[in-house]
Amino acid sequence: MFQKLDAVEARYEELTRKISDPEVISNQNEWKELMREHAEIEPIVEKYREYKKTKQTMEDALEMMNDPELKELAETEMLEAKEKLPIIEEEIKILLIPKDKDDEKNIICEIRGGAGGEEAALFAGTLFRMYSMYAERKHWKLEVLNENETELGGYKEISFMITGKGVYSRLKFESGVHRVQRVPDTEASGRIHTSTATVAVLPVVEDVEIEINPADIKMEVFRSSGAGGQHINKTSSAVRLIHEPTGIVVECQTERSQFQNKDNAMKMLKTKLYDIEKQKQDSEITNARRSQVGSGDRSEKIRTYNYPQGRITDHRIGFSIYQMEDFLNGNLDEMIDNLITADRAEKLKGDEE
Repeated sequence: MFQKLDAVEARYEELTRKISDPEVISNQNEWKELMREHAEIEPIVEKYREYKKTKQTMEDALEMMNDPELKELAETEMLEAKEKLPIIEEEIKILLIPKDKDDEKNIICEIRGGAGGEEAALFAGTLFRMYSMYAERKHWKLEVLNENETELGGYKEISFMITGKGVYSRLKFESGVHRVQRVPDTEASGRIHTSTATVAVLPVVEDVEIEINPADIKMEVFRSSGAGGQHINKTSSAVRLIHEPTGIVVECQTERSQFQNKDNAMKMLKTKLYDIEKQKQDSEITNARRSQVGSGDRSEKIRTYNYPQGRITDHRIGFSIYQMEDFLNGNLDEMIDNLITADRAEKLKGDEE
């Protein structure tokens, strides 16, 4: 590990010199890339330097113990440094875990009602409200891209984009099947129903990350419609894009302008194509070492919302929360923090193996 840290520190010093070089600064693309790398490894270097300083303090204290007048002070310093070293070492190990390059990206989230008919669509609506309120708490911006609403106010499906700092890093573990156990409003006998909704969280990609051949896309326009087929407007502003090589279909109908809908639909299409590649890579990594909380399988049942018991359980980490109303009102941080911690622990374990 320390050999690796020496190499990281040497690279950091090289980058520090380069980002101050006028010739490099004049090439903005190169300079930005070097600045990004510099900022990424800076916390590791700072922590490594703290480790070396603490180790040196311990060694100096050992020497000072030979002096009777300094022995008591030296013992105190040595014990403090000795306690501190393993803590710093663990912090370095965490910092050395490879970061997900998509963590800082915005997301497109798709929620679809699964098994359970109208009740599943209503649950999809509950999940959309939950994520909307979480985005509000985080001061993120949410924009609905496409929706297929039911008569009772649920969603057969809804797609939306969330933009803000570190959105994907917080919401990436939400992908999968969410199960609800509750008495539906439509159930006269008071019988508990089990329904599901699927959530897919996809990182939004930059144009430079994925290229699409325009000849591969078929575009269709149609009139935007709401629940029950009522027309939102009378012009054909809604856009459907079909990517013929993969068969992926995306629709966007929430904007009044056909141009805006096409622009949003293209973002959705690029994001889906990028996700296909990401899923392949994640599968290869997972096959190589089982060191992640979610397998990335969208069919995996990840969480149960049990209304009668007021309990939300995440099955991947065996963690439960008993504040149902608070959770559904967007207070997700405790669950998300536990998922991040568990994922980090799995990756550390995978590295040690």
